[in-house]
Amino acid sequence: MPDILADPEITSLAYDSRLAGEGSLFFALPGTRTNGAEFARQAAEKGAAAVVAESPVVDCGCPVVQVPDARAAMADIAAAFYGHPDRSLKCAGVTGTNGKTTSAFLMKHVLDSASLRSGLIGTVKYVVGSEEISAPRTTPESADLQEMMARMRDCGSKAVAMEVSSHALVQKRVRGIEFDAAVFTNLTQDHLDYHRTMEAYFDAKTLLFESLAAQTHKKGRAIINADDRHGHLLMERLGKNVKAVTFGRGVGADFRASAIQFDGTGSVFHLDARKKSFLVRTPLIGLFNIYNVLAALAAAAACGVELRGAIAALASAPQVPGRLERVPAKRNFHVFVDYAHTDDALRNVLRTLQELKPSRLITVFGCGGDRDRAKRPLMAAAAEEFSDWSILTSDNPRREDPEDILADVRAGMRGTNFEKITDRENAIRRAVELAAPGDIVLIAGKGHENYQEFADRRITFDDVDVAGKAMAHKKAEA
Repeated sequence: MPDILADPEITSLAYDSRLAGEGSLFFALPGTRTNGAEFARQAAEKGAAAVVAESPVVDCGCPVVQVPDARAAMADIAAAFYGHPDRSLKCAGVTGTNGKTTSAFLMKHVLDSASLRSGLIGTVKYVVGSEEISAPRTTPESADLQEMMARMRDCGSKAVAMEVSSHALVQKRVRGIEFDAAVFTNLTQDHLDYHRTMEAYFDAKTLLFESLAAQTHKKGRAIINADDRHGHLLMERLGKNVKAVTFGRGVGADFRASAIQFDGTGSVFHLDARKKSFLVRTPLIGLFNIYNVLAALAAAAACGVELRGAIAALASAPQVPGRLERVPAKRNFHVFVDYAHTDDALRNVLRTLQELKPSRLITVFGCGGDRDRAKRPLMAAAAEEFSDWSILTSDNPRREDPEDILADVRAGMRGTNFEKITDRENAIRRAVELAAPGDIVLIAGKGHENYQEFADRRITFDDVDVAGKAMAHKKAEA
């Protein structure tokens, strides 16, 4: 154990005692099941030079700084330790129930196209320079986030597009980051297992925008969906404290889409913004993606990107993994995989696919375990409303019995146009076998995820891969 120094030199930051090392500053974060203070001695034994904790830490063998809020302290110290990397980057953050991932991918694409080499933080992956990193959570802990942003800065990146989850906002993970653009996509029921009420969920989202008023180095813009009820509530709450830029289809929106058309190859619409009109083309389909495109354009403009160039870049927008992703196969029916795991997201995707006028729409979906139970029958109702046939199956059951989850889902089905196949692989195979010429199959819930999580194990599982193999093995239609 190191000698106790009154003013130790700090060489790294850690909040997991197993990752503490010589000279590290260990943050003993409070948790729902354990308290980080219980691991202070272990961190010291690994060489930690000091500990920051909310509660008293006895006999850990190194100096202890007691603070009222360990998460706030970690965020503030991490920002200073890494030299405030946000000040060297154009920072575009996006929060909301649906659309965060696609909006962030689009923002990165537009920023890159404008010679603002951009990093990415989000649900699918993290991108730091030329390195792609798997994403264990949508928004990393503050110490990890600041470290990644510092690496972005140091390797020559000029911007970052970032998903900001409600959990991250409550847990102060983005505290200390000044945003050039903060986007609000929408708010529908989700994460009530954590937030308990919609009011608390909305309050969590507003934290991102309320922080804009306190920024001292940037005049951040709030980019708000004016067509969403909670978008209006957000604007009322912000008042004149924050400059708001709106997007939507309404006449008063600052970035307004009209004359929207789309087919299986993409979308076209007219954009009115900054007293000019533009024609926007994108390979993404669906009304919900029009909102994502509007959000990306408004955010890019707030970051200083010339609007006409941003619009041109969107013509080559990338396919976002697991977001209405078409499974590649030369068949006379189509299979799409989407991350939709709320009733609103599922309804939006199904409505979009119905507008492609399939012969039949077959939906495979389930609900995650250890998550908001109230949304399960709501997702069933959404699937039943727009699908010709639904197959109820497992998502990530986690610690719950898959049959109990499916019982909750089934409670939302009012008709008989569905079947239950608990094993997800068998459910996907069944959907592909049912598909006839002109049909569309939607596999919803897991999107980009390449695993399935059970109580005692996590297995490799990729909806796109499983569906692709099922399509390859399906006998040719007569």
